[in-house]
Amino acid sequence: MVQAKTIIGLIIVAILIVFPLAFYSGHGEDDGYFGGSDDQGGEEIEKIDPGYEVWAQPLWEPPSGEIESLIFCLETAIGAIILGYVFGYWRGQDKAKKGKN
Repeated sequence: MVQAKTIIGLIIVAILIVFPLAFYSGHGEDDGYFGGSDDQGGEEIEKIDPGYEVWAQPLWEPPSGEIESLIFCLETAIGAIILGYVFGYWRGQDKAKKGKN
């Protein structure tokens, strides 16, 4: 039999997934949603100092937004793999310690 805590947890996760999708349905970057912090920072700098000149340039800029998203996803995947390895290692160490006792 499935425990009540598991069912309640799944319901909470489902609500956390469905609520934002329903709440922001049809909205996008044009409406001001899901904008990046880089854009907001640039806008604030323009408000504070309209004559500000950028003094640093990127070394390489991706040719399209799709490639930029791909690189971001690869960075995320690599980070998730590293975190998964570390947590798995810790769990294995904990199990090994409990097995010796």
